[in-house]
Amino acid sequence: MPVSNPRVAKKASYVVDLRSQQAECEANYVRLCKLMPSLEQRESWEYQVEAKGELPAEKIQLTMLERAPYTFTLEIKQTQSAHPFEQDRVLRVRMYHDARMAEVVSWNKHWNTRASYDYPNQRMYQKDEKLQLNRFLGEWLAHCLARGRVAQRITD
Repeated sequence: MPVSNPRVAKKASYVVDLRSQQAECEANYVRLCKLMPSLEQRESWEYQVEAKGELPAEKIQLTMLERAPYTFTLEIKQTQSAHPFEQDRVLRVRMYHDARMAEVVSWNKHWNTRASYDYPNQRMYQKDEKLQLNRFLGEWLAHCLARGRVAQRITD
């Protein structure tokens, strides 16, 4: 039988910060509404985001995938990267209109991200993977709002 050592501190388990998660999702909803005028009528939007220095601009495309009475599902895709070695980023985002929240539901073919994970795990997700994905979406959308401009008008 193993003997416990009282000098070794037990590591606290990760607890989901629900307030932080909800605040990020609420902010992402507002950012998406600003980036997607005529949300009810249009199917897609494309933005060119200027890069710093001599890097080429990035292009971001937002496409409506599904409309339901209380939710929209979008695909947000980086169609041109400033760094040629980067693979395209693709996020699927669900907007909940009644709660005024938007959250990442998949990224680059990774589906059903849980709120927390044990670490280490088979896929090497971080303990707070879902929060990190929603923060990444927030940073990406804020960058588009700050430095982006309409790349071309996309007709429905």
